[in-house]
Amino acid sequence: MEVPLTPVAFARRARRLYADRPGVVDGPLRLTYGDFFDRCDRWSSALQSFGIRHGDRVVYIAPNTHAQLESFYAVPQIGAVLVPLNYRLTADDFAYMINHCGARVVCAHADYLEAVDGVRDGLTTVERFVALEGSRPGWMEYETTLAAASPAFAPVEIGERDLLTINYTSGTTSRPKGVMITHRNAYMNAVGTLIHQPMTPADRYLWTLPMFHANGWTFTWIVTAAGAAHVCLRKVDPAAVFQLLAAESVTMLCAAPTVLISLANAPEEARRLAHRGVRVVTAGAPPSAATIQRLEEELGWTVTHVYGLTETAPLITVCEPRPEHASLSLEERATIKARQGVELVTSGELRVVDEAGGEVPHDGATLGEIVVRGNVVMEGYYNDPEATTGVIRDGWFHTGDAAVVHPDGYVEIRDRFKDVIISGGENISSVEVEGVLMRHPAVQEVGVVGVPNERWGEVPHAFVVLKPQRSATAEELVAFVRDRLAHFKAPHGVTFIRELPKTATGKIQKYVLRGGRAAIAAQ
Repeated sequence: MEVPLTPVAFARRARRLYADRPGVVDGPLRLTYGDFFDRCDRWSSALQSFGIRHGDRVVYIAPNTHAQLESFYAVPQIGAVLVPLNYRLTADDFAYMINHCGARVVCAHADYLEAVDGVRDGLTTVERFVALEGSRPGWMEYETTLAAASPAFAPVEIGERDLLTINYTSGTTSRPKGVMITHRNAYMNAVGTLIHQPMTPADRYLWTLPMFHANGWTFTWIVTAAGAAHVCLRKVDPAAVFQLLAAESVTMLCAAPTVLISLANAPEEARRLAHRGVRVVTAGAPPSAATIQRLEEELGWTVTHVYGLTETAPLITVCEPRPEHASLSLEERATIKARQGVELVTSGELRVVDEAGGEVPHDGATLGEIVVRGNVVMEGYYNDPEATTGVIRDGWFHTGDAAVVHPDGYVEIRDRFKDVIISGGENISSVEVEGVLMRHPAVQEVGVVGVPNERWGEVPHAFVVLKPQRSATAEELVAFVRDRLAHFKAPHGVTFIRELPKTATGKIQKYVLRGGRAAIAAQ
């Protein structure tokens, strides 16, 4: 009587219940769920006609379009493995990942056809190249091929521990690693997220989060499971976001903190289009309490902070609101909301442990590493057993995130261990210092890193992006921190820059800040 736990099952339910309901919006294109799944079935049939079978890898390089969304159903429902690549990477990165996973088909948006053609001769396993939009010699046209295909694809038996996707990490200091996510991993993450962030068919979800990023935090399947509408957004631009919020009656979105900062600081004429009551889920880096407070206070949105990694499918904690939080001030609530929170009910077990593996006291001060085990932890890194055993030890996945646990059991990340600043024997959390600086009225974004110091070993240094038409001096910002934290935590220097270096998923590249201070300052 048992059936495999797979997000493909959400499609079966949506076909029966929501066939005539709005399913996908992509610019002028409107698809009901019936239309959408007909297209998915046709593409599954086309892939099978190419010889794609159970376990074969299919690469996609595309922004948030309806065709990219279709891949999350058309590929896995025939037992193949979807490999959604970060389209912001270089052609050489594409070549490495395509070859590493052994993809037989590459599907790319028009903007990336030339990049793929530049490395095409070195793609040793690829048999077919498909242009999702546009046309180019040597590329099949997606729409033409899909229209000619039959919707009657051959059903395939899928096991819940079969590979669903391979998601490549950013690879900022080494080659990207392919995170193997199973059908069970994604299903459990989707169900757990829905428990903590309920959705209904009345919801309209805006794709401000890249679908390639950890499968859009599994909202590629969550939205469908709820019968809500997917509203595609190909490029995050604050003006476009606010326009779609109004025009499409959007009720929910997910975004990394860097995107939330851009929305909070958008021009007033754009923000006037915002409507109250939008639910926002944020993750990817610790958000500042100041940003959360601005969005809730000025726009009337509700922000929920979640935490996870690509390796955990991806969500493992949620900053779950409690009744007692309602009596707190907005600033106090925002401070709590900036914490990573507690386990999702389906994610498994999370602990914060010391070097000996013992759980740290729940005192909000003792630093340890977040380790997890449970249903959402990846199968491992594709074709990389050494990297897999490096992070999965003694039955636990080691995140590398340094955190404390508060007396109420809420986890708060203080840093990546590699980013903790050790100054004169004292541990300084760069995230804590950044959070204070983000409360200064002139500061838009900030990154804090440790720099060498003859006396203290290393000291904090802040890289600050100021808001337009606002000013501040280095001395003023240092004093602002000294008034709010222990003096040894205050930056010893401030560099004003136009833009912080970031990964393609919006995380600040602190190794760049540490290694290129002079070059960055000169930009």
